[in-house]
Amino acid sequence: MREYPDAIMMFAAGFGTRMKHLTQHQPKPLVPVAGRPLIDHALDLARGVGPSRIVANLHYLPEQLDAHLKPQGVTTIIETPEILDTGGGLRNALPLLGTEPVFTMNSDAIWAGPNPLSLLRKAWKPEQMDALLMTVPLGQTLGHGGQGDFTLGENGHLTRGPGNVYGGVQIIKTDLLSDIDADKFSLNLLWDMMLERQTLFGLPYPGRWCDVGHPGGIALAESLLADADV
Repeated sequence: MREYPDAIMMFAAGFGTRMKHLTQHQPKPLVPVAGRPLIDHALDLARGVGPSRIVANLHYLPEQLDAHLKPQGVTTIIETPEILDTGGGLRNALPLLGTEPVFTMNSDAIWAGPNPLSLLRKAWKPEQMDALLMTVPLGQTLGHGGQGDFTLGENGHLTRGPGNVYGGVQIIKTDLLSDIDADKFSLNLLWDMMLERQTLFGLPYPGRWCDVGHPGGIALAESLLADADV
């Protein structure tokens, strides 16, 4: 079995309720940021690592996203009748992704700096890791509230705690998904299993990152992109 990721799972099924009026008639990944749909910024990063396939899960207003993504070579899978959350969505897409480790990406963030997927691939150690998460130190985030999701140890081991935000990009092995009985569940459940095994690792991002899951994040992200282009 190949131990390095060659497929990307892009999460695009959410309702985008924090976007309020902006997602009444369009899914959040199609909300424009700097003149382009939000998901196209994520696709730029995805294509930067030359994957063999990109799979996106859809649920809310799926026809719009399907029409946007398929011409770009993205394979789509519609979750129906219920949305399956991140963990359930990943497991549901495994027939399209394969059994090897995969990249997963959220589609509601803007990155300014090196391609986070490239950095993860260089740091991936399959003999030690069940997952490697791209984490962002709080001081390098925009539009994020709270104290962070994880504390990063000197050796890269993660523990739950403050200091670092999960940026929404990771490499993850999928074999433990078969041990979860629920159909709908968060990746946090899988991460908790890995935390017990001490196989959940993080990699600090050297650039900046913006959460675009709420309307205020759009202007922040556009400012971040403008600064990066200067």
